Amino acid sequence: MDATAHPVAHGAPISDHFDGERFFNPHSPAAKTRREIRQWQRTRRKEPWPRHVQDPPLAPPGRVAHDRIAATFIGHSTFLLQIGGVCVLTDPIWSARCSPVSFAGPRRARRPGQNLDTLPGVDLLLVTHNHYDHMDLPTLRKVRARWSPRVATGLGNAQHLAKAGIRSAVELDWWQSAALAGARVTYVPAQHFSSRTLRDRNRSLWGGFVVEANGAVVYFAGDTGYCPHFAEIRQRFPRIDLALLPIGAYEPRWFMRQQHVNPEEAVRAHLDLAPRRSLGMHFGTFQLTDEAIDAPVLALRQARTGVGLAAADFDVLAFGETRQYVAR
Repeated sequence: MDATAHPVAHGAPISDHFDGERFFNPHSPAAKTRREIRQWQRTRRKEPWPRHVQDPPLAPPGRVAHDRIAATFIGHSTFLLQIGGVCVLTDPIWSARCSPVSFAGPRRARRPGQNLDTLPGVDLLLVTHNHYDHMDLPTLRKVRARWSPRVATGLGNAQHLAKAGIRSAVELDWWQSAALAGARVTYVPAQHFSSRTLRDRNRSLWGGFVVEANGAVVYFAGDTGYCPHFAEIRQRFPRIDLALLPIGAYEPRWFMRQQHVNPEEAVRAHLDLAPRRSLGMHFGTFQLTDEAIDAPVLALRQARTGVGLAAADFDVLAFGETRQYVAR
């Protein structure tokens, strides 16, 4: 289904993930109760993180040939992807905090792996959902001012992007596609939730993206718990050259399981999707949950080995690293 625009949430059709007022996850239980949230806040035991990690500076990315895919890891869920000659920026956040205010909220343990001004360009901007660590308005204002890229997001999110001066974002429902900036962009399901205030929970949609350009196919998962969506995505996209999968923000499991995969589940998702290769993301930048800063990468290595995968099958990039692949 192609689209160049879509009505905001209150005009969306009732479906298996929208009841006419709010979006919901077809495969997971209801949202956390206030009692569960209070229990988590009362009983959580956060592992200590270093206040700051100094990563070695790496060379900024340059433009790559159209027959290659390049991924530059900025940090958290922010990548600069080059797919068939199209520069794609995912869920960009260069701010010091992921928060509605600049003086409180989760603070970076690492600087962004590359400066925004060093990027070779941004043709297409993807915003998966409206959480502050994925939709950072100060960064989005800078991206719009510098490159004015085409923008794709989920239903109900354009109203937030407009606050960053982005007034032509294409809103998509799950499985909807749009032709943007020389690429075909499909918004695909994820198991998560949305909110920016206490009153707007699940009023806008969350999801991931599959981007196809010049014969290359890349899947960017956004935030998600483990669910049948991965197998559904494989059915519709039997060839994926590169998958970007979250591996962090998963403890404690009783509370986080429905919204965030852990590394073992990320490996299961990789097996479900059967991409040519996967890269981990959503780790080591902001302390959002209780695991140690290095736990996701260590657990990914263990889970990968347990099912016979090599590092080349499912790896992580250094912060600021660019890696190139030949598209099939």
